Amino acid sequence: MTQSTKTELFTSELIYKLEDRPPLRDAIFAAFQHLLAIFVAIITPPLIIASALKLDLETTGYLISMSLLASGISTFIQCKKVGPIGCGLLCIQGTSFSFISPIIGAGLNGGLAAIFGAVISGSFVEMFISRVLRYTRQIITPLVSGIVVCLIGLSLIKVGVIACGGGFGAKADGTFASVENISLAALVIVTILFFNRSSNRYLRMSSIVLGLIIGFVVAYFMGRVDFSQIDSFGGINVPHPFKYGITFDPGAIIGLGIVYMITAIEAYGDITANSLISGQKIEGSDFQKRSSGGILADGFNSMIAGCLNSFPNSIFAQNNGMIQLTGVASRYVGFFIAGFLVVLGLFPAVGKVFSLIPDPVLGGATLLMFGTVAAAGVRIIASQEMNRKAILVMAVSFSFGLAVEFEPDILNFLPDNIKSLFTSGITTGGLVAIISNFMIRIKDDDKNTKGNKETQA
Repeated sequence: MTQSTKTELFTSELIYKLEDRPPLRDAIFAAFQHLLAIFVAIITPPLIIASALKLDLETTGYLISMSLLASGISTFIQCKKVGPIGCGLLCIQGTSFSFISPIIGAGLNGGLAAIFGAVISGSFVEMFISRVLRYTRQIITPLVSGIVVCLIGLSLIKVGVIACGGGFGAKADGTFASVENISLAALVIVTILFFNRSSNRYLRMSSIVLGLIIGFVVAYFMGRVDFSQIDSFGGINVPHPFKYGITFDPGAIIGLGIVYMITAIEAYGDITANSLISGQKIEGSDFQKRSSGGILADGFNSMIAGCLNSFPNSIFAQNNGMIQLTGVASRYVGFFIAGFLVVLGLFPAVGKVFSLIPDPVLGGATLLMFGTVAAAGVRIIASQEMNRKAILVMAVSFSFGLAVEFEPDILNFLPDNIKSLFTSGITTGGLVAIISNFMIRIKDDDKNTKGNKETQA
């Protein structure tokens, strides 16, 4: 099947094409379905980060609200296409789980100010890649991307397990891994798996939402949810740029910069898939402009998010599946989604309620999500030829990356500036993967060249 035939096939299955303007009722309904698919994914990263950094409920609620607001602004820019910024497709944005581990590392070392400084500084890496996309894809190969994504998932599983046991608070008061905590986490996991196996596509798409809701309700009746902690549900969250300050930690910036590099390549794949199912070309100069604009928007929107006290924004892949299910590819639906997200972000009640989710409930959901991230990395690696070079690159990358995750004290006698750079397994493993992949390739090329010369002689 030729590329043009595939494009025509997807176009024929669409109810509303990219530039169509659906009636208000249809647009709102389609937007609401997209919102259900992404809402939990948007609010989960700030919840995990806040829990790991032991932030209070007020700060946690504000971070959730700003994540929703930043996601709404980013989605609008991506769908609208402002000058060269944006892909002009129905692309929704939010914080990728890939960023969680380096963000937590930055926060433990320098607080929220260091996080937002790294978010803003690192975003320029992705903006630069958008301008030199064809060259960076030769360095950040699928093998490197797969290794980094796998390390991200493996590193985050520890965060999920701690949450399942009750979080850092439970460690402090001696209730960590109690029967109550483990039971709550297990209930959420079983609920998600049950609904995910359903033949009803709506139940399957809502499995994580339903798991969290059921876990939250059970936790409430167990006395684990205390609404009295919230002083007020009213008012409006007025965005306050740089509310928590901003500092620049080289180690944190490099750590996030590596993830930005990988995210740029992931965004390219998401834009390709979205273009195909939206009936658009996935080759030629127009597609190159679209993909470069989408990746540029990823970086630009992340910079805006950092200024608004939020975390990096990247394209969500799950919405590509929603386009196929609904048959609605109109980018104008994205304007409604963006509007919903902005409105939700402006009302503090949304963030405050979700900040009350007990750690075991959140841990049960995120443990599965993080496992999925690791599995996605394995899938990327498995799609590549497993020759001697690939095995060597994997071996050295996983060895170095997991070494600092399992035993961070191995860095104790290094200078502080170098120690801060390599404390994250993702940073260490990612850098080693990029360097080793490049160096081993050079050696192989040298051997091939030498062999050819000998053959010719």
